[in-house]
Amino acid sequence: MMTGQCLCGGVAFEVSARPGPVALCHCSQCRRASGSAFMATCPVQSAYFSYQRGESLVREFASSPGKYRAFCSECGSPLYSRTDAIPGILRLRVGALDHPFGQPPAYHVFTGSMADWDGITDDLPQYEKLERTNDPH
Repeated sequence: MMTGQCLCGGVAFEVSARPGPVALCHCSQCRRASGSAFMATCPVQSAYFSYQRGESLVREFASSPGKYRAFCSECGSPLYSRTDAIPGILRLRVGALDHPFGQPPAYHVFTGSMADWDGITDDLPQYEKLERTNDPH
């Protein structure tokens, strides 16, 4: 069981199954949503995700057709994203988890649109575009 919350603590959630691999996304939308060089995300089946408090504070923004980014309406913390193309899967924002879950990043994605001021200094696989059909990134 993993727990997480937004910055203000108004939204809290639990994840009752181990998430999939952690991706570091460098796309322009993730950079804007996180205010950073990349966003760390991991897939989890929505059936294993539940709110402990604050569900009414969660808002979803349609960042592109069929893609929704969820955040706390009080503090703006990103919580997850989801797509119509892969129903039942949430891309959990790893930074919202309360504790590390012992799963290092597996790969970088959308490195083709990486910020020119960013640099990748590890040996993880890099994908210029989304190449994983089961990854709703």
